Amino acid sequence: MSRIEALGQVITSLNAELAALKAFDIVALAEATDIKEQRIALLASGQDNPLSTEERALAEEAMRLNELARVYVNLMSANVRQRLEALTGTAPVAYTPRAAA
Repeated sequence: MSRIEALGQVITSLNAELAALKAFDIVALAEATDIKEQRIALLASGQDNPLSTEERALAEEAMRLNELARVYVNLMSANVRQRLEALTGTAPVAYTPRAAA
């Protein structure tokens, strides 16, 4: 499989992940994630040649889609946290970064 084909399948899998997240379809999410991880492993184990212009464009599109999926997951997590805090009457805990020791 070429890098272009693998990157195309990563993009297809990321789109499937987004659709599954929107539909709350855990089975479809797991299947899409599995395919995505297989293709990324294939890409990582493959050629060390520099990316072509087309490959770079596909990789950048995959990064954009991955970032969008991360935002969806974070929004869902924040929504669940807010509902649990309302249910338990617990005050939200603000995140405060600490200096590294």
